[in-house]
Amino acid sequence: MVIQYLPVLLLLCVSVLGARAPALPFEQKTFLDFSLDHLDSNLLSAFMRDQEEEEGSGAHTGAQEPTCPFGCRCQLRVVQCSDLGLSEVPEGIPLDTKFLDLQNNRISELKEHDFRGLTNLYALSLVNNRISKVHSRTFSPLKQMQKLYFSRNHLTTIPRNLPSSLVELRVHDNHIRKVPAGAFSGLSRMNCIEMGSNPIQNSGFEPGAFRGLKLNYLRISEAKLSGVPKDLPDTLQELHLDNNQIQTLELEDLKRYKELYRLGLAYNHIRNLEAGSLAFLPRLMELHLENNRLTRVPAGLQNMKYLQMVYLHANNITDVGVDDFCPRGSGMKKTFYNGISLFDNPVKYWEVMEVLTELHKYYSPFQQMDLPFFQL
Repeated sequence: MVIQYLPVLLLLCVSVLGARAPALPFEQKTFLDFSLDHLDSNLLSAFMRDQEEEEGSGAHTGAQEPTCPFGCRCQLRVVQCSDLGLSEVPEGIPLDTKFLDLQNNRISELKEHDFRGLTNLYALSLVNNRISKVHSRTFSPLKQMQKLYFSRNHLTTIPRNLPSSLVELRVHDNHIRKVPAGAFSGLSRMNCIEMGSNPIQNSGFEPGAFRGLKLNYLRISEAKLSGVPKDLPDTLQELHLDNNQIQTLELEDLKRYKELYRLGLAYNHIRNLEAGSLAFLPRLMELHLENNRLTRVPAGLQNMKYLQMVYLHANNITDVGVDDFCPRGSGMKKTFYNGISLFDNPVKYWEVMEVLTELHKYYSPFQQMDLPFFQL
């Protein structure tokens, strides 16, 4: 009997190299999550040690104790003022604050002197406010700030004059339609930008918008992109463009990004990847093309020596062959596949079984393969 729509997940074998975890959908972390997951352990240890030394010395007793804004919690140089219904940044924030949490309030504007004196601030969370206006000198005092969480606000553009010390910027879910040239000028230390869920089109990125950046990670998912944006930083290791309106991948689109190891293009309208377009990604380890409109396995996968994970489910692929994934003869892959997902494609059962059998023969002299897992 012909099974026209057999969902199949091939679990092929364990990688020779340590596999990276599959990319998960973006989820904005709360400030406490950030503190636990991203806080440098040495820095946290230093906070704890300083706190114990101060308590042991009796330095903070009576009137000598630092103030804390009304309703906020202040401990170990972490100031939490979230969920208080604040309409503006509170006064009286201790000057030695390292982490300031202002998320889930009603702040609509950042004024010039809101962060005056906070020269030691390392991370600032403004997530889920109503901020649409930011004074050009708001961030001037923050000479050491590295993390800025600005997601779920009403920004229409990237704030100006961000601290040159900034390493991570998250402006997910705002109203940004344009990124002008020089928007990130002077931010040579920046390595991570999350700007998904903004109504930005390709034309919204002016030439030179990313000039000077040496990013490792960039996400512009859930936007209005019709193609891969031009002239992104060539240092990128992760690029996520999921949930856009991209229809094709052209030969020149990925030419600059030779350091990429993870590429996300899921939930687009991609029908075609121009032959050779993946050849520019020699280090690619993980490729997401699920939930598109592909009718065949993209050409060039068999020549990608480090590719481990390929997500092709929920497309219109009708035929697969072993040559789609593995080279023959001297072109041996250096890394074994961890997984190839093909479920929810109109691919015939026996074709998948033939591929699996051939792959087993191909790999068996080198490493034992797992049996296939069929999800019916």
